[in-house]
Amino acid sequence: MAKMIDNKVVIVKRKTRLDDLIVRYNTIGQARFYIEHLGACFNDYEDEHVKYYQSLAKIKSSLSSFAKIHVLDRSFLPSYIFSPNDIVVVVGQDGLVANTLKYLNGQLTIGVNPDPERWDGVLLPFDTASIDDAVREAIIGNRPIKTVSLAMAALQNGQRLLAVNDLFVGQKSHASARYSITFANKTEQQSSSGIIISTGMGASGWLKSILVGANGIMDSVSNRRLRNQPHESVAWDANYLTFSVREPFPSKTTGTDLVFGRVHSEDTLIISSSMGENGVIFSDGIENDYLEFNSGATVKISIAELKGNLVV
Repeated sequence: MAKMIDNKVVIVKRKTRLDDLIVRYNTIGQARFYIEHLGACFNDYEDEHVKYYQSLAKIKSSLSSFAKIHVLDRSFLPSYIFSPNDIVVVVGQDGLVANTLKYLNGQLTIGVNPDPERWDGVLLPFDTASIDDAVREAIIGNRPIKTVSLAMAALQNGQRLLAVNDLFVGQKSHASARYSITFANKTEQQSSSGIIISTGMGASGWLKSILVGANGIMDSVSNRRLRNQPHESVAWDANYLTFSVREPFPSKTTGTDLVFGRVHSEDTLIISSSMGENGVIFSDGIENDYLEFNSGATVKISIAELKGNLVV
């Protein structure tokens, strides 16, 4: 069949757990020995691996019948230059969709669930049978689009980091972090386990777990509930971020007043590091992709001008 479109379709893939084991142990046999020696079922790793690559092959075959395709491993996302009209098809779990969105500049993004029996796929509304129609319809504008707000951390030296779900500011080891926080015309010195800043999309993830835990504690000690219930849904295009300080510690030099709040589009959350070493800022749970945040560094956190566009 002749190519119908000029748009290039970039298929973003990831390594399976078995791929990672083979890199670590050199062969499938050695990987099997390691997993079974721990008492785990190696067949589960193999089944996941086979289904993933079968789905990937079907998607490549289907889309190549009418579009130019390029397959990109997630490890190359930071350095890959996307064209403005690229259609991005992400094959993997929800986290891969989130990780991909922050390297784009508004390109249409389509999440595909390669194994619906294994993954819920909140950000993966399509499967191998429906991806062909989804791409064709997205190209001609016949599919609804959900806009996704991103968070941005900007250091005073010009370095920036985007997040689709959340930013973490604190110690690399998750030990006590020391910093000052400025918000709503107030500044406070704090010692805590770090700060989580969540987008609307990320509100159902790490932030939700923090609120659920806080609710449980409130229930136990005072029979009161937090006003912001953790089950409240937040729109993915919400024009605010939510920050929560984890385990703030009160002392003679550190306070606990600025521990929770909403950062609207006209606001900025400012954090200045007092950590001699191991201070970091990372996004979306990817700890090995971080900005250093040690003494003297100041970060401004706000809603990014850049938006993600998810096809649904």
